[in-house]
Amino acid sequence: MRYLIEKGLAVLALLLLLGGQAGAQSGAVNSPVLTIDSEQLFVQSQFGQKFAQDFEARGKILEAENRRIEAELIAEEKELTERRATLPPAKFRSLADAFDEKVEQIRAEQNAKSRALAQSTETVRRQFLLAAGPVLEKILFESNAAVVVERRTVFLSVRAIDITDLAIARLNAEIGDGSDLAQQTTPNEDSE
Repeated sequence: MRYLIEKGLAVLALLLLLGGQAGAQSGAVNSPVLTIDSEQLFVQSQFGQKFAQDFEARGKILEAENRRIEAELIAEEKELTERRATLPPAKFRSLADAFDEKVEQIRAEQNAKSRALAQSTETVRRQFLLAAGPVLEKILFESNAAVVVERRTVFLSVRAIDITDLAIARLNAEIGDGSDLAQQTTPNEDSE
């Protein structure tokens, strides 16, 4: 039984290889099933690269802000500690409690900023997939395919049915870095 399965897989691989080579030689993908690496599609597209640069820049700004706030709080804590000897215990406790409350509030605000930055990735990826849909659909129809599946979920395939590079080139040509797209969809994001 195992021999039959192995032989069947070998025959299937050969057929896929031959079919893929024929499609590759003619310059067109002609397969009922196409694969795509959605992560590569996003990361290597101009849209994804622009987002990565913007995300990194916003992350650096937040990091610098956190360092500045940390330095200010350390200085404030040092000053409070130095004043401890000259203050009545009740007054010091009041100031220390107010400082602790301030630190907790700032921590919550900065954590919210970090979460918002992380969530922007999901929002931008959804926006990208919406923009990529028509491009991928066009490639699907041009290839006479019935389905595009995620490459990582495919056990065995021929490279010729992978349309990731083609999709990246088309997306770069049609939506570029997404600047126009972002301006069109930003108001909708606010309304959600």
